[in-house]
Amino acid sequence: MSILDKQTRGDLTKLIIFVVVTTLSTGVLVVLIGNLSFESTRPYKAVFSDATGVVKGDDIRIAGVKVGSVKNVKIVDQDKALVSFSVADSSILTKSSTATIRYRNLVGQRYIQLTQGVGDLARMPKDATIPMSRTSPALDLTVLFNGFKPLFAALSPTDINKLSGELISVFQGEGGNFNALLQSTASVTNTLADRDQVIGSLIDNLNDVLATVAGRDKQLNQLITDFKSFMAGLVKDKDAILGSLDSISNLADQTSDLAVGIRPPLVKDVKGLRQVAGTLNKNRAELDRAMQVLPIKLAKIGRTAINGSFFNFYLCQFKGNVILPKVGGVQPDPLTINYTTDTLDKDDRCHLG
Repeated sequence: MSILDKQTRGDLTKLIIFVVVTTLSTGVLVVLIGNLSFESTRPYKAVFSDATGVVKGDDIRIAGVKVGSVKNVKIVDQDKALVSFSVADSSILTKSSTATIRYRNLVGQRYIQLTQGVGDLARMPKDATIPMSRTSPALDLTVLFNGFKPLFAALSPTDINKLSGELISVFQGEGGNFNALLQSTASVTNTLADRDQVIGSLIDNLNDVLATVAGRDKQLNQLITDFKSFMAGLVKDKDAILGSLDSISNLADQTSDLAVGIRPPLVKDVKGLRQVAGTLNKNRAELDRAMQVLPIKLAKIGRTAINGSFFNFYLCQFKGNVILPKVGGVQPDPLTINYTTDTLDKDDRCHLG
């Protein structure tokens, strides 16, 4: 019985070890596959004109590296989508950051790419919203693939998947895949050369696009007509335009020589003018008072010149103080001298002022 108990305990220990190792391995796989992070996060929001395909849990990436995930998507203002997401606290979003919805794969999974825009580099506060002016919706694959439908008809499924992925990458701005796209399209050029019918279908699809342009034929014709009239007017006045250009060129040559000669004194005059302007500004109160009194003074002075082009001046009053030297260490009082003309009454010139 003791032997059985010992064996049972050994099996139980092995089972416990197996369960623990399996659980830890499963947890590690979940963390690695789900790209989970236990770092603290900061919540943000972004407004998009179209958030089709964006769901809770989609990646938030910076430079292709996952830094957060989408938390919620809802409609605001009837025609806009508000996407709530969180990013790692170590990832810095500034007040000029932009958000773009991109395709992760051809199945239709999306992720939101955050990039640094031009402008304010201050960090966005928590729960801040990226406005629609700094967001871009995902590429419309339906329109893109409809235009390439005849091309896809000539390719194998493997080539279609490869070319489609590269097309998405190119149109999403990942220019590094452009060379690969050219290599893929070059491999099918020989096949396309023998597919006149496919090319015809492509032309038919292009006709659908041109039909939209044809619907604006009146506006397009008016634009062409106006542009033609504008060009005709330029042609008609070409002599005058060319002549004016020659005159402008001659004037520029002459004024350039003039500017070279007067540059030193002109700089000196500008500096002097600046000093004058500073003096006038400093004494603007006195200048304002003088401008108010000047008309009155001129009227009084004008009356003295009515008999001829001369002025008579009269000494009406004189007052002065003479300081006498000390005498015996005593300072005498100042001597005051007053002189007043008594021959003129109040109505004469001494009383004009």
